[in-house]
Amino acid sequence: MEPSRTSPGGSETTRSGALPQEAAARSGGGSVDHAEIAKFEAMADAWWDPTGKFKPLHRLNPVRVRFIRDRLAARLGRDPEEAEPLRGLSILDIGCGGGLLAEPLARLGADVTGIDAAERNIAIARRHAESVGVRVTYLPCTAEDLAAQGAQFDAVLAMEVVEHVADLDTFFRAGSGLLKPDGTMVVATLNRTVKSFAFAIVGAEYVLRWLPRGTHDWRRFLRPSELARTLRSHGLDIKELAGVSYDPIGDSFSVSRDCGVNYMAVARHVGHQ
Repeated sequence: MEPSRTSPGGSETTRSGALPQEAAARSGGGSVDHAEIAKFEAMADAWWDPTGKFKPLHRLNPVRVRFIRDRLAARLGRDPEEAEPLRGLSILDIGCGGGLLAEPLARLGADVTGIDAAERNIAIARRHAESVGVRVTYLPCTAEDLAAQGAQFDAVLAMEVVEHVADLDTFFRAGSGLLKPDGTMVVATLNRTVKSFAFAIVGAEYVLRWLPRGTHDWRRFLRPSELARTLRSHGLDIKELAGVSYDPIGDSFSVSRDCGVNYMAVARHVGHQ
């Protein structure tokens, strides 16, 4: 490992999690980190392999889907267990990758749009959706691109993506603009703690080898307080914060009170419950 790049005791960073000169070089002035895009494009063919490089996301996906489904259904006063509890809802999945989250949400009745700055990810997502007969709109663009067009959605998802963006302010400015006034944003990311360094970096990448080394940079993980402050600066309040814990015996994830590693947040525009 390279302590200067991933150690909890490293240099001071910007709000994007990168050193100031690195952030400028990576972003080109927007939220996209081109080095991160290249990294995920190189792994794009593995998106739908449950035993491959995205194995942790496949394990995590049922928890993410249930969390989103239950919160959005409750907002609509619907039974989350009905066949299509999200019917009629427009959902934007930012950084959709190969469509692991977009497809099950579409099956729950939602009108889902998935966007990703990596064109190979979009190509994989489109091909898979067509092969299984699920209707999802996939676009190779950024959140800023879509916000500039005036698009708005009932729900905006930023799941396991904010730790890979170059500039959080730019990203959440666009994300808040893409959300309808009474809409819901759901964010999932990794906390910047010693525990997350041990589990998500050392454990997942070096010991268990769930992920290729270098998939994550610990410095870019986001504390809940930092997420709340950034969201608030763009007119959004966190209404719910939930941890996600891993059970090694059952090899499964579940929602918990422990936000020390992974966590999910539900946010709405200030003034909306």
